[in-house]
Amino acid sequence: MTVSRTRQDQPRPRPGRPRSEESRTAVLRATSELMHEVGMRAMTTEAIASRSGASKATIYKWWPNKYAVAIEAFLSEIIAEAADPDTGSAREDFRIVLRGVTHFYASPSGRVFAQLVGEAQFDPQVAVELRDRFVGSRRKLVREVWDRGVARGELRTDVDPEAAIDLVFGPAMYRLVAGHAPLDDVAADAIVDAAMRGLAH
Repeated sequence: MTVSRTRQDQPRPRPGRPRSEESRTAVLRATSELMHEVGMRAMTTEAIASRSGASKATIYKWWPNKYAVAIEAFLSEIIAEAADPDTGSAREDFRIVLRGVTHFYASPSGRVFAQLVGEAQFDPQVAVELRDRFVGSRRKLVREVWDRGVARGELRTDVDPEAAIDLVFGPAMYRLVAGHAPLDDVAADAIVDAAMRGLAH
């Protein structure tokens, strides 16, 4: 005789795993904390896994090494500081974005980021990750600001866009690495004003 199961008899579904986005956020948060506490070199994937609650296998599924995780953590921070404002003015967009960049570079995260830039000089894999994931995405944003300015007739069409981007944003990186001058709003505005004298119509 077949016995029908009551609702209470039905097997309960197993609780689902945390969503991937939650795990990713936890990994990036743990990475940021560890970079500030122990530094880039001393930080390990094992420590990231332990603090975030994600397994090493999960971390390696998303990132090839700890430096790639660090780069994405930095990218999340700088996007929060320097998103695309799209104000309708190239000068104002450059000013706002560069202010966000200098805020990031001047913060404790910026000092740790400088360590990553140093590592990239000796480790080709770190250099590729830094160039493709961090620098590439930021330059894409700034290129959009440039293209909008050209389309509106604010910026010169006879200037190499890549050189123009270097003129506006290169000084901040130079100041981060060399430490010879301030990284603040006043500096950001002065850099944009100087660059725009040669870039604007």
